Amino acid sequence: MGNEALSAETTQPDVDFTAVQASPRFQELRGRHRRFVFPVLAACLVWYLAYVLLAIYAHDFMSTPVWGSVNLAMVLGLAQVVTTFAVTMWYVSYANRRLDPIAAEIRDEIESGTVAGSEAVAR
Repeated sequence: MGNEALSAETTQPDVDFTAVQASPRFQELRGRHRRFVFPVLAACLVWYLAYVLLAIYAHDFMSTPVWGSVNLAMVLGLAQVVTTFAVTMWYVSYANRRLDPIAAEIRDEIESGTVAGSEAVAR
């Protein structure tokens, strides 16, 4: 019912994703992603685990008053939330600068039908 043009636009070429994965640019993209994500993930998990362990085993320390009825546990709990937002903003900035340009190159290569360093991608 009038959607033939739309369906013709959305057809995708037959892509050899194995060749795309083997391309040097994809390997660089994956390496950059992993070099950022794994250390940050480890640091965040350690930070969260430290908070939980302090809450379980260091009652006196966590109940230290900071201001009025606000204690150290509340401040560190709020810091957990702030950390989450900070890491999210850091990752978005990193991805915009270091990952997205390479991903755009790979997408352009796929759409043009070639991947650098390998045979044609489109069959």
